Amino acid sequence: MSTSMNMGRVVFYEDRNFQGRSYECSSDCADMSSYLSRCHSCRVQSGCFMVYDRNNYMGNQYFMRRGEYSDFQSMMGMTDIRSCRTIPMHRGSYRMRIYERDNFGGQMHEMMDDCDSIMDRYRMSDCQSCNVMDGHWLMYEQPHFRGRMIYMRPGEYRNFRDMGMSGMRFMSMRRITDMC
Repeated sequence: MSTSMNMGRVVFYEDRNFQGRSYECSSDCADMSSYLSRCHSCRVQSGCFMVYDRNNYMGNQYFMRRGEYSDFQSMMGMTDIRSCRTIPMHRGSYRMRIYERDNFGGQMHEMMDDCDSIMDRYRMSDCQSCNVMDGHWLMYEQPHFRGRMIYMRPGEYRNFRDMGMSGMRFMSMRRITDMC
């Protein structure tokens, strides 16, 4: 049995070190500009979130769990946060199929646990599409969970370029577990 629950709360601040106006959020927010003119720090009080440097969950992404983030620029290289998405707490199995080419072409491998290098494990040099069947995942552009990342929730992802990920190659994948 697989279940997902939203259980998160984050407070965003306009300035570094938790200064300036604040906005408390416990759900997805596609455009934070109606609440804050900019966002340079936050406190994640519970749960996990993905934050984005553009509206509508676009642009660079960063995974945030419970903790304090006093300066996005120095910690993540992001100058501003424009949208955020809650990550439901998932209990149950994790399952994702990764494909070498877009539209589910080329080599296919089914994953149920973290993979720190698709090249080492599967002899795959690239992953261009996937089908997330269970759980929530982070995909990274470099081996060993490094580099830019993208949040993947259950669904079919036929072409990463169509998602604004042109030029990115995903080389490692990690489950988002109860670490939140």
